[in-house]
Amino acid sequence: MSGRALPAVRRRSPLPYGRQWIDERDVEAVAAALRGDYLTTGPLVPQFEEKFARAVGARFAVAFSSGTAALHAACFAAGVGEGDEVITSPLTFAASANCVLYQRGKPVFADVDERTGLIDPASVAALVTERTKAILPVHYAGQPAPMDELLQLAKKHGLVVIEDAAHALGASYRGRRVGSIGDMTMFSLHPVKHITTGEGGVVTTDREELRRKLVDFRNHGIVRDPQRLEREPPAPWYYEMQSLGFNYRLTDIQAALGMTQLDKLDRFVRRRREIAAGYDEAFRLHEAIEIPRRNEGCEPSWHLYVIGLRPERLRVGRDEVFRRLLADNIGVQLHYIPVYLHPYYRRLGYPLGLCPNAERLYARILTLPLFPAMTDNDADDVVRAVLRAVEA
Repeated sequence: MSGRALPAVRRRSPLPYGRQWIDERDVEAVAAALRGDYLTTGPLVPQFEEKFARAVGARFAVAFSSGTAALHAACFAAGVGEGDEVITSPLTFAASANCVLYQRGKPVFADVDERTGLIDPASVAALVTERTKAILPVHYAGQPAPMDELLQLAKKHGLVVIEDAAHALGASYRGRRVGSIGDMTMFSLHPVKHITTGEGGVVTTDREELRRKLVDFRNHGIVRDPQRLEREPPAPWYYEMQSLGFNYRLTDIQAALGMTQLDKLDRFVRRRREIAAGYDEAFRLHEAIEIPRRNEGCEPSWHLYVIGLRPERLRVGRDEVFRRLLADNIGVQLHYIPVYLHPYYRRLGYPLGLCPNAERLYARILTLPLFPAMTDNDADDVVRAVLRAVEA
């Protein structure tokens, strides 16, 4: 950020809230894959998985066609089945809860800490029952959830911990890299995330039995390993479908892009942190704006920069601020409508008022543009537009 005066200047072109950064190395890697022998899953996928696992400090990484597919697979590998409960956050994209429904389980929504938007361990503890199978915390906006408390709860009750780290590639929690903490950790590789494969997801784990279940699940439940077959193979072509899986495979084309993107991860995260720090400086003392709160000992990777608006300090409501920013070509977003407020979940019986903190946050938050390819001038435009919108 420049720190200079911020005159009212309307951008000529829209600034999105997030965007991929593709360079010539990425293009060349994809072109080389297209010239190779494999277009679908081939040798580049396991290479990408090994590289990803090293990047987050995990023993294994299993790649999927999307982050949602990866979450679904993690619920399957955790043994979630009909009637099982999985406790998660309502302040997230619908996939964090939908993955439980896919397994005929029941999402249970714990409230969040209103200061951070992260799942509240005390709320989780109050919701554990004999039907609880797993805890699925969300690392909201790229800041790690309070994992120590959640892991203690999981150990006490014999629960699986599946981290939704769609926002948190490159983040760390008390000296541990996200991806090396819970039983399984899901990352999204959507274009607005820290790195991209176009679409894609990854689950990391240190446990061999979970890795095996994840790999089977993404390929229709099919097993080819002779040591795992249930009958003696009559011929080399023989394989068995041993469980009900899906076609959730990543392609070699996507893996090629993922590997070159991983080479830039540290640079991308540094830039995100620089932009977030500039926003902090610009908004920290403004009476109508709350900047994101950092948890002690954590290094967020800032997928999102979410401000809170203090309605008592504004002449207009949050939605009018949103419209003013769009009119200035600033691509704001809102993350998120609490999942249980969507019509589908309301029809399942989830009531209004279930998580008061999450609902209060939803009523006053805005997501500002934040992605590595943003220039300092782009960031200055965001600051100018926000200040104009809240002060008008």
